[in-house]
Amino acid sequence: MLILSMTNSEHISWSDHWLVGLKKLDEDHQDFVRIIQSMQDANMDELASLLEKFETIASSHFDYENKLMIETEFPPRICHIDEHNAVLKSVSEVRALISLGENKIVNSLVEELAKWFPGHVIHLDSALSHWISKKQLGGKPVVIKRSLNLHHGKSA
Repeated sequence: MLILSMTNSEHISWSDHWLVGLKKLDEDHQDFVRIIQSMQDANMDELASLLEKFETIASSHFDYENKLMIETEFPPRICHIDEHNAVLKSVSEVRALISLGENKIVNSLVEELAKWFPGHVIHLDSALSHWISKKQLGGKPVVIKRSLNLHHGKSA
């Protein structure tokens, strides 16, 4: 099971910082954020069905990414695929616990998903996007990101 710290985190909300430059990945990632937001705001009675919906979305998205990685021989594909599998395993384990009446664990999973998502996208999915764009187009994708708080260094 995916286990990290159990501190409460802020609600996740979409950031263009997470755009990777491949339309389907970016759209799927926005869906991830929406469903995680819904789970963060849901009452206990709604969580089981929302977690099932998340599992469906994640499984489809991970299958798509895994296929891209295998087809393009993305060098760190094993690590990336393993991370996808760990998330799906955690979701499956928590869904099984919910069916046994242990509902509170789902809140911990939702918070861990909210913490996990940004790093996964920024480090792994953006690298995959760059790899695919380089193989197909010869360069990195151009991504226009809005509302970023950029800090400029001192000029020389």
